[in-house]
Amino acid sequence: MKTLLGREEVNPDKPPDKHGGTPLSYAAGYGYEGVVRILLALEEVNPDHPANDGRTPLSYAASNGREGVVKTLLEREEVNPDKPDKRGRTPLSYAARYGYEGVVSILLAREEVNPNKPDNRGQTPLMIAASKSHSGVVALLEAYKRSSTAGSDV
Repeated sequence: MKTLLGREEVNPDKPPDKHGGTPLSYAAGYGYEGVVRILLALEEVNPDHPANDGRTPLSYAASNGREGVVKTLLEREEVNPDKPDKRGRTPLSYAARYGYEGVVSILLAREEVNPNKPDNRGQTPLMIAASKSHSGVVALLEAYKRSSTAGSDV
């Protein structure tokens, strides 16, 4: 019996709708970690493929607090953890907007992530978290800011 992914006419990296989200984007956003792993095992799947609005699978996972999927995607070197969408929003700014402390911590651990990168409206992840009253995320971003500037006083 052939599986769906084994069929020649099925392209697992093709956006199924007008928004340009790929099967990986949807699986990442909904937190289907097993499906994400299956799709990432396919060589034709681009793990950093942006939708029409510029959002990547990592962005969708971050905006929905899918910590396991975020970790899985970040295992791939092709995934840019600081890639902004067309509005200038990064995975960190989405996680900050929705108050996902675990995802914020995971992203802050990556040196490629700039926690001070503003979106197209000039809002940084800290400003966004503060405006949404996400005190835990604000505390994480402030602690990161303090720890990253402490080493520069040497």
